[in-house]
Amino acid sequence: MRIVIAEDDALLREGLTLLLTARGFDLVAAVPTPEEFLAVVAEHRPDVAVVDVRMPPTFTDEGIRAAVQARRMHPPLAVLVLSAYVEESFAADLLADGVGGIGYLLKERVGRVQEFLDALHRVVAGGTAIDPEVVAQLFTRRRAVDGLRPLSPREREVLALMAEGLGNTAIAERLFVTDKAVHKHIRSIFLKLGLHPDDQSDRRVAAVLRYLDSRPAVLTQPSHDSAPAHAPARTSRPGG
Repeated sequence: MRIVIAEDDALLREGLTLLLTARGFDLVAAVPTPEEFLAVVAEHRPDVAVVDVRMPPTFTDEGIRAAVQARRMHPPLAVLVLSAYVEESFAADLLADGVGGIGYLLKERVGRVQEFLDALHRVVAGGTAIDPEVVAQLFTRRRAVDGLRPLSPREREVLALMAEGLGNTAIAERLFVTDKAVHKHIRSIFLKLGLHPDDQSDRRVAAVLRYLDSRPAVLTQPSHDSAPAHAPARTSRPGG
């Protein structure tokens, strides 16, 4: 697996570099700016990019815009976005092609090494890996009217776990139901959302996109008590 890191925080960038190389990954570059990121993607054609949301010069959405551009340049590229904040509005752009290979983790999740590595493998395999904190906050900010109104409460639970990137068996274990029941719920979700089989998109990814895109934009800092003690410290810069 060939990896590129785009992260302007030197401490976190170095920490990711050490973690990934120690685990035997082929890290081809670790860069601090969107421009350098696009250049190394064009040169090395990596399998996956780990990208910060907020990068120079304005520390707003440069990382997201660079990731979208990189996917256009190199469509097989998987992207795992890291952010200090819950900002799900990125999904509409990154998931718009419906092909998957997208993840979004809060930076505190990097300190939970196995969860981070699992998410990395999941997006490289073409799936999605949405941080559980993001999914939880989306549920607490539900609109009175949204595109998911046809779904039952159980179907919404199943779709939320799909957004985290869980497969059918893992969803069944989480909900204490059978694989057959999960399969039935997912078929119903596809039917109610009008997602029919075709050769152009992955229906699981399309359903996750519908789930994320049906929510109002959120900009919330994660709770301070949820970060692991060994997670890299953040500077006071405006990035995230």
